[in-house]
Amino acid sequence: MTRAERRIYHENGNQNKEIDAVSHVGRGDRSADRAHAFRRASRRLRRNALRRQKRSGKPGLVRAVVDGAERCAGVCWRSWLQRAGQKACCGDRVRCSAGVRGAGLYHRSGAGHDTMGVSAEGCGVCGTDAHEFKRDPFSLIPVVLGHEGTGEIVKIGKNVKVDSAGKALNLGDKVVTCMIFKDDPEITMFDLNKKNVGGADVYGLLPDDDIHLNGWFSDYIFIRGGEFGSTFFNVSDLDLDSRILIEPCAVLVHAVERAKTTGILRFNSRVVVQGCGPIGLICIAVLRTMGVEHICAVDGNEKRLEFAKRMGADTSVNFMNFKGIEALTEAVKEAQGGHLADFAFQCTGNPKAHANIYKFIRNGGGLCELGFFINGGDATINPHFDLCSKEINLVGSWVYTLRDYVTTFDFLKRANAIGLPMSELITDKFPLEQINEALQTNLAMTGLKIAVVNK
Repeated sequence: MTRAERRIYHENGNQNKEIDAVSHVGRGDRSADRAHAFRRASRRLRRNALRRQKRSGKPGLVRAVVDGAERCAGVCWRSWLQRAGQKACCGDRVRCSAGVRGAGLYHRSGAGHDTMGVSAEGCGVCGTDAHEFKRDPFSLIPVVLGHEGTGEIVKIGKNVKVDSAGKALNLGDKVVTCMIFKDDPEITMFDLNKKNVGGADVYGLLPDDDIHLNGWFSDYIFIRGGEFGSTFFNVSDLDLDSRILIEPCAVLVHAVERAKTTGILRFNSRVVVQGCGPIGLICIAVLRTMGVEHICAVDGNEKRLEFAKRMGADTSVNFMNFKGIEALTEAVKEAQGGHLADFAFQCTGNPKAHANIYKFIRNGGGLCELGFFINGGDATINPHFDLCSKEINLVGSWVYTLRDYVTTFDFLKRANAIGLPMSELITDKFPLEQINEALQTNLAMTGLKIAVVNK
């Protein structure tokens, strides 16, 4: 719970105990009993809060918290119950949506001096959201997801004058959030060359408090600045689709910056990008805007390989057409004029794909592995043949730094200027009411980038 919320809750005596009951029900074994217990605790919190509100006549945040908790829990509990073969009965007050309708009270009740109320306009669905929706690997339930979001400032505290890059902020400006450094709020953009998101929290992904109701799959989001350590940027000069793509693009800007540290990646480098989902396709686009001419895309989906060429790849290889790693290696080599790659980017979360990619790289070449945001299992390689004897320069990449976000704004402008079809990456858009369908579409892999766009 944040400092501001503690002040509000402290005014109401035992309400802290009720909040604890709500925020901790659902951890551990997720059973139907826990689902009902969560809802009972939510109803008790709502009932007591409304009684206190009626007596005092003061608007509060409690109803927003409870509405959001019930609704974000609805999507997770309902999904779990359906997989268990049980009928989910969420009740009239629990909409099966990860969105927080009640969060609008954050805005209407007034922001603090260092805070902003933002009307959410849209948010991309990340594979991480789908993982959390499917099996809660991070033990976050109840949680409002959504970390690839953007929106318009509708309430702004008097101390909020500029964004994290020093750009002026005003009502009506379009913003995105980046990391939350509540444990290190003095960090600025220029201190972050070596510190990625692993040392911070993220709205809608790595929760900033015990309530977890801080994601972009909502109508409004409450951004806490000042000592709380939120970072945010004014991106009013970008269209909505570009703003939704900022977060995943920052992942690839960071990966390419990591690759450049090897000293191998140059204009005339032969580069292999393995995996042509949204991450791999954006990787190709980043390389192309840097002037890299020779990019070979490797995937098993012909439509994605066709899109990879539109994003800047000059050749492609469908691994489904080749049996065994030796035949596939020869195909990749042939696609590059008889040469192995100078550098490769591994953009899938498949351990077997990681084991294979060493075969595509020349002696003294480089590899950036960025496909494993979560533990996808062990990969088997031969350290002598795959790594040591070839003297491969291997770097790992995991999300981004704050500075990468600012670089990403310029990348998107450049990509659009040279005609790369960035906005076409977003193949499916759903309203907030259909958040379940959006997440299921992501899991089904029937499109490229899925987004939730508010009406």
